[in-house]
Amino acid sequence: MTSSSSVAVRELPLFPLSEVVLFPGKPLPLHIFEFRYRIMMNTILQSDRRFGVLMVDPVEGKVAKVGCCAEIVHFQRLPDDRMKVMTVGQQRFRILEYVREKPYYVGLVEWIEDQPTERNLKTLSTEVDQLLRDVVHLSAKLTGQEIELPDDIPDLPIELSYWVASNLYGVAMEQQALLEMQDTAARLEREAEILTSTRNHLAARTALKDALK
Repeated sequence: MTSSSSVAVRELPLFPLSEVVLFPGKPLPLHIFEFRYRIMMNTILQSDRRFGVLMVDPVEGKVAKVGCCAEIVHFQRLPDDRMKVMTVGQQRFRILEYVREKPYYVGLVEWIEDQPTERNLKTLSTEVDQLLRDVVHLSAKLTGQEIELPDDIPDLPIELSYWVASNLYGVAMEQQALLEMQDTAARLEREAEILTSTRNHLAARTALKDALK
């Protein structure tokens, strides 16, 4: 059964960011200095403290159609009316149309959620979790540094899929594709592919390093 919030349509102030893909549950610190975004932050601080984050493709300059709502959980005013804000990703949305462009973009959006599935996602989650640990272990061995995973890695498949996606670095377009998926299993499967490839690459480098000792 779909909750009413998942089909709700609302207007949302929008904050496009180059190569930044926000996921539900992920913290996003921002330094607000542009005049239009200072206006935006002051406006939303008087309402529900929510705005949409959209990834901008740095090559083509295109703004993504699917983003993630951010909620301000803490803010600090600085000199010159600048501001530091700490936000956390909430639910995902799709833009239906732009309502306004000035002083900042406002879009009419609909919330999106993953489709319900009959599949048992526990096995897939366990596989992704183990691959993640393998990658961290090999990275630590290769760099000679202690790298530890946080204790609060989510257990729930959908939350784990968001957590893994949000911690992939330097692959904004891949992250955007994962954000847009509405199938938890497909997202976890793609992450398993990425982590397997990374693990194999690190294993080969570690073997080479050991052989050269």
